[in-house]
This record gives sequence, structure tokens and C-alpha cells, in this order.
Amino acid sequence: MVGLRERKKQRTRRALIEAALRSFDEKGFEATTLAEIAAAADISTRTFFSYFASKEDIVFHDAEERHEMAVAILADRQPDDTVTGMLLRVIDAGLRWATSEERGTVEDARLRLRLVMTEPALQARALRMLLGNQLRLARALHEAFPERVTPIEAAAACGAIIGAIQLAVVAGAEEDRSLEAIYHTGLHAAEVVVAGLRALDDAESAAGSALG
Repeated sequence: MVGLRERKKQRTRRALIEAALRSFDEKGFEATTLAEIAAAADISTRTFFSYFASKEDIVFHDAEERHEMAVAILADRQPDDTVTGMLLRVIDAGLRWATSEERGTVEDARLRLRLVMTEPALQARALRMLLGNQLRLARALHEAFPERVTPIEAAAACGAIIGAIQLAVVAGAEEDRSLEAIYHTGLHAAEVVVAGLRALDDAESAAGSALG
């Protein structure tokens, strides 16, 4: 019974996401009401709040889960892992997860991107989330490689690689015709940045050298 309830909750959550994105596309983000989204998913407005706290939460519905996955990968660092190897592993897993068909269509991805680029409330939310998640990821990277990467180096590396991916995906939004194309665009951007971060694999950090 627990399994059945959980599957029902997942279906309802997915229905809310699909209904919201459809309405955002047809009516606009501001014009869409919570009551309309709930009705389209055949639930009450009160029940809506069991799944999401706001319309903004629907647009960013997978952000926290993706970030937790990235932190978990870094926490599983093995002795022979390199800094850049781990970063690429995190990015590859995140991109594969975000562009899987289970997460929606390429049209959904473009719609969410367009909403974030044009809606002030979503822009502000995205910037806050971006900064917070980059700092959390940087801390996880430093904790995974405390002997090789200082907090400043970890922050710079995470900021560079995440910023590059986001800008590349935005720039290629019109050309990338499939989820697979978006995945490859993001991964290529990450590889470009990682090529410049190889020094973190080849030498001790400045702080570590000073202590030595």
C-alpha cells in the first residue's frame, strides 16, 4: 500500500508540473493561477500545497534533487580520483539526469529556460539558487579534496564550470533540437573549462604548498 500511495503521489506531482508548464506556455506565468493548475491535475488548491509551495517551485521542481545527487557523487570520492575527473563525473550525471525523457521534453526544457529568462520573479529566484548551489557544491568539492583544493579554488572551479554550461545551453537553445543535443552542448562546455583546470590535478594547492 505504501508503494501504491507513493506512485500515486508521483503521478499527481508529474500532472501538476505538466499542467503548470502547459498553462505557462498558453497563458503566461503571471496569468496562471494555482487554482487552475490544481484543477487541471484534478486536485484541490489546498492539496496543491502538499506538493509545491508556489508556482516558482514548479519551474525549479528538480533543482534540489539534482544538487543533492552532485554532492553525493563528490562525497563518494575514491583515492585515485582526480579533481577534474570528479567534476566531469558530477556534470555528466547531472546533465544525463536533467535531459532524460523522464524529466520532460525538449519543449519543456526550452519553456522553462524562456520563463527564467523573461520573468523577473523567476530570474531573482534563479540567481539566488545559483549562488547558493555553487557555494554548496564548492564546499563539497573542498571536502572531497581537502589536501589538494582550497575553498577559494573550489569556488572558482565550480563557478567557472557551472557558468560555462548554463551560458552554452542558453546560447545553443535555438540550435539544439533534442535533449541529447542539450546534453552534449553542456558536456562540451564543461570539457572546455576542465581543460583549464588540469593544474588542480598536477600540483598541490597554494595553501597546501605553503604548509609544506
